Amino acid sequence: MDTPAELGNFLRSRRARLQPADVGLVSYGGQRRVPGLRREELAQLAGVSVAYYTRLEQGQSGNASDGVLDALARALRLTPDEHAHLRNLARPGRAARRPAARPATARPATRQLIAAMGAVPALVLDARYDVLAWNPLGHALLAGHLDAGAPERPAERPNTQRLLFLDPHVRELYPDWEFEARRAVSSLRLAAGEHPDDRQLAELIGELTMKSPEFAALWSRHPVRGCTSGVKVFHHPLVGPLELAFQMLRLPDSGGQGVLAFSAEPDSASDAGLRLLAGSVATAPSASSAPGASPADRVPGPAPARGGGRPAR
Repeated sequence: MDTPAELGNFLRSRRARLQPADVGLVSYGGQRRVPGLRREELAQLAGVSVAYYTRLEQGQSGNASDGVLDALARALRLTPDEHAHLRNLARPGRAARRPAARPATARPATRQLIAAMGAVPALVLDARYDVLAWNPLGHALLAGHLDAGAPERPAERPNTQRLLFLDPHVRELYPDWEFEARRAVSSLRLAAGEHPDDRQLAELIGELTMKSPEFAALWSRHPVRGCTSGVKVFHHPLVGPLELAFQMLRLPDSGGQGVLAFSAEPDSASDAGLRLLAGSVATAPSASSAPGASPADRVPGPAPARGGGRPAR
């Protein structure tokens, strides 16, 4: 990733979303050449010289102090995630010293953990959202049309971001796909700033930019947000509407790996649907995960009747 260029693009995108009146500056009318704040207006708000800010926006100053970056974050009204992203972009050398490289596989103890979570869909993801492992219910929830053993083969390893934008089966899981797409791009932007020297992450971003106009449009807006918890709404092909809470639990000393787990409100319709999906996984023939099984064979059990309508948001 071209970090200096990314820094300039990020700063310009955040200047563009603010008007002088938003930050207490007087605008004297007349046509403005650029949307949002001018460089000199932002420099004034942050208490730095226009020349220094210009060098920073052009990627020519790699030693910005915490005080300067904090002042810019306040002036631009950045969120905590955006503030962290600014620091990573402004000082890529420091960000690169973080453990950007991930282990090739999930740890045995982590695999054991998600295997024990039989009633909870769970996956192990790395920093670039490759699936390193999933339990049977996690596989059935998110990608039952794929071979259950795919995470064990690096060349075929699923990536949740790639699936969301390029796999029509996964796209159909989300009634509000546009919302999920915005959330996914926001979290990928944050990961790119944290791991600027990750070649495979840069290649993933390049692939999605080339193959998905929707991803390219969202990426150009520079959204930044860490999505470690919240609610996801599905319309699953086997059990219909599901509204599930999710948590991403980061694993220490793992190069950015995390466990993504889903749960339903007890005694809700989604809880019943999740139990129905778990039952179909438990009764699926063992051959369903064998190498060479057809996609139809890999579907976890017969499909019950679909629930009607879209789930409540």
